[in-house]
Amino acid sequence: MKNRNKVLSALLAGALVLSTAACGAQPAAPSDDTAATQTTENAGDQSAEAASTEEVVAGSDAPLVIASDDFSEKFSEFFCASVPDQRVVDLTAVSLLGNDRAGELIYNGIEGETKSYNGTDYFYNGIADCVVTENADGTVDYDFKLREGVKFSDGEELTADDVIFSYYVYLDPSYDGSSSTYALPIKGLEEYRSGSDTLFNLLVKGGADNTDFTFVTEEQQKQFFEKDLPEAGAKFAQSIADYCTAKGYASDDADIAANDIANGMANWGFGKAEDGKLTTASGAEFDVKGGKAPTAEDFWNEIMTAYNNDVVTASSTEKADSEVIDFLSDDYKVAIETGDSVDFVEGIEKVNDYEVKITLTEVDATAIYQLAIMVQPMHYYGDVSKYDYAAHKFGFDKGDLSSVRAKTTTPMGAGPYKFEKFENKIVYMTANDNYWNGAPVTKNLQFKVTSNADKESGVVQGTVDISDPSASKSALEQIAGENSNGEISGDKLTTVLTDYRGYGYIGMNSQNVCVGGDNGSEASKNLRKAIATVISVYRDVVIDSYYGEAASVINYPISNTSWAAPQASDPDYKVAFSTDVDGNDLYTAGMTEDEKYAKALEASLGFFEAAGYTVKDGKLTAAPSGAKMGYEVMIGGGGSGDHPSFGILTAASEAFKTIGFDLTINDLSDTSILWNALEAGTAELWCAAWQTTLDPDMFQIYHSEGGSAGHYRIYSKELDELVLEARTVTDQAVRKALYKEALDFVVDFACEIPVYQRQDCTIYSSERVNVDSITPDQTTYYTYLNEIDKIAMN
Repeated sequence: MKNRNKVLSALLAGALVLSTAACGAQPAAPSDDTAATQTTENAGDQSAEAASTEEVVAGSDAPLVIASDDFSEKFSEFFCASVPDQRVVDLTAVSLLGNDRAGELIYNGIEGETKSYNGTDYFYNGIADCVVTENADGTVDYDFKLREGVKFSDGEELTADDVIFSYYVYLDPSYDGSSSTYALPIKGLEEYRSGSDTLFNLLVKGGADNTDFTFVTEEQQKQFFEKDLPEAGAKFAQSIADYCTAKGYASDDADIAANDIANGMANWGFGKAEDGKLTTASGAEFDVKGGKAPTAEDFWNEIMTAYNNDVVTASSTEKADSEVIDFLSDDYKVAIETGDSVDFVEGIEKVNDYEVKITLTEVDATAIYQLAIMVQPMHYYGDVSKYDYAAHKFGFDKGDLSSVRAKTTTPMGAGPYKFEKFENKIVYMTANDNYWNGAPVTKNLQFKVTSNADKESGVVQGTVDISDPSASKSALEQIAGENSNGEISGDKLTTVLTDYRGYGYIGMNSQNVCVGGDNGSEASKNLRKAIATVISVYRDVVIDSYYGEAASVINYPISNTSWAAPQASDPDYKVAFSTDVDGNDLYTAGMTEDEKYAKALEASLGFFEAAGYTVKDGKLTAAPSGAKMGYEVMIGGGGSGDHPSFGILTAASEAFKTIGFDLTINDLSDTSILWNALEAGTAELWCAAWQTTLDPDMFQIYHSEGGSAGHYRIYSKELDELVLEARTVTDQAVRKALYKEALDFVVDFACEIPVYQRQDCTIYSSERVNVDSITPDQTTYYTYLNEIDKIAMN
């Protein structure tokens, strides 16, 4: 809905978490999914209460308590969507391949490899070996040989069948998680995935588009449209009302606010509240005081009316925590045949009980990172009776992942820890005595939701043992002040700083910030450049003030830890958004900061005018069709501005006011609102950070079919081709050039403002954690989570 009232405007006009997106940091594996994992960087939606529970008792039986941002409760390698969820689930699982401190893969995990880092030799091993063979016919084989005797936490052995089952889940036609393994050119994969769609998609597409129900029976139509959809829709509408109530978002009208459904309708933009009465967009009238309150069914009907019965768009756009399909039975998520397909993937071959070979039809430089999956137990997530490799049965019925979805909140695998429960914002885990590399030293482990404001004090006070506060200038000074030696590592706290494997940015949904409905037009790009130019000019001063030497400003949307990142010494390196509408450089050496600010604002007016805005006497007086005189930016500053980009936005907002443009800052204490807005496509601008993979593949974030492409909504054939072409070459220099083209395209599209590359700060309680057991020489690619099994308590 475009006509939202001020309450909803503060909520949704603006994410793995979250996710939107794909999965996050791998303590033992370079999964492809990490490319699309997001964090808000600082504050979450938690109060100090979450970090003020009983103090940890020291001693050998004391739990290791790790501070965490808020969870999305998708504790599944298949469906995880945020970094906090990913950190939990990764400790329950093992990957086919791991990596060393420099980020290089360990191909000989069974025997192990010794590699030097900073002059010290370190030994790395894992559960598998991998041999990659490029064949004369252009195909490429990836031969994975498993270590024998690896067991899941329930004692069952991990074999080739579990690997094959895991692959088939990721490649299933109905799979809708964030992994992009299905995009690999695996031999026979296209034939396997073709000719099917989910029952839900077939029904809603037929109903909204052309009433083509070729693959749906009349009985299914009747059941869906007359019973299941209205019931699910009402539950969906009720969930929105409950969300408003739980979050304390009340209508301006006290009588309306007292009724959950009426309040939800009013605050979600589907009704106008006045003196206890509600008049909806369709003209229906309700009198809450007079005893005629709307029902959840009424709310759903209003949503359908507003969206012309387009269930998919209404569901994805208006959701609070769920979509309509989440309230339907799993039967609607099952893929059914709509055409020809085969019942197995030719390029996935079981060589023997401990060996699997994957064959690609062509070279794909990213493939090894995506094929090195976290192996999941078929007997737990699937059905053993439905597995028969020779008969092309792989642990579940093709197109039906209901058994896998059923375990989304309760993971199990062969990792160092077992998931026990999630309760009162704490994840409880216990050591896996069957762990292939030896049972963890510390028996009990907890991930406790902790606000950013409490991440340093929580370790000092004993509510958490390990934490990751932002490495701001003030935070490091505060940490040093806790130690008697005045250093960041001492008798109270031990601090480890590493480069963050990702970067902070400010994003724009290009379809929500555009002119005339065409997000790729020059006018639309000029609108976004007008906004980006002013925001960008404040980056240097604010980031230096917030982080000091712990961060630096970046000019391309890629982490500086990547080999593909453009360097300032490169001949074609360009400061982001530093030219005017005619391409002339804005800034010269010797300019003061105030002169730069004035120049940026002047250039912004030029971009606005080129976008079709009316400019008179240095001010905007009217917006072109489809554009607005202001936009909202969502930022997870905890409601107190505690975010590295908050100062940038504040300064930019003040500057914009002088030219008649409004940049409204929505500082969120509940960051789930941001993730929901990103997934729903309602965000306008937002602040977040990408966490990236070992490989700089851009498919997940920028390709039209990538799991997080909906955040920016670029959907460009030109960009898609660049991303895919970079996958077809293994020459790093060629790949870097292709990625540079893609990065230039994204910057020119002006839907992402690169802001900073920071350092990760991890602090440990020197009093409760045995600091000698902490992983030495931690890096961007190798942290304490890689060796969590070795950490001991005092």
